[in-house]
Amino acid sequence: QVQVVESGGGLVQAGGSLKLSCEASVASGSIFRINGAAWFRQAPGKQRELVARIGNGGLTNYGDFVKGRFTISRNSAKTTVYLQMTSLKSEDSAVYYCNADVQTAIHNPVNVWGQGTQVTVSS
Repeated sequence: QVQVVESGGGLVQAGGSLKLSCEASVASGSIFRINGAAWFRQAPGKQRELVARIGNGGLTNYGDFVKGRFTISRNSAKTTVYLQMTSLKSEDSAVYYCNADVQTAIHNPVNVWGQGTQVTVSS
């Protein structure tokens, strides 16, 4: 079973920073890596939207609203993806979800979603 788990959310004041993590794991213990991943967010009453994406080759792209405030990255082992968020605004408050393509040694890539982590920015 392949899964990703987000962490790092919480309550922060406007202008502050948070770093979210998305860690992949495989129940079988097989060697694995994250080929590509993205962070999405969903605020109450709104559609889920793309925040940032990192491809297998390391190319990144961001939602227009990010405007240089967020950075997506991954560790060298390609097992964890991060989202560094700075200059947070109240409108950044949402549940942040990780979506990843996880490649294992014995299976084709599997696309998985995490359970989400709440980010709340107080004004």
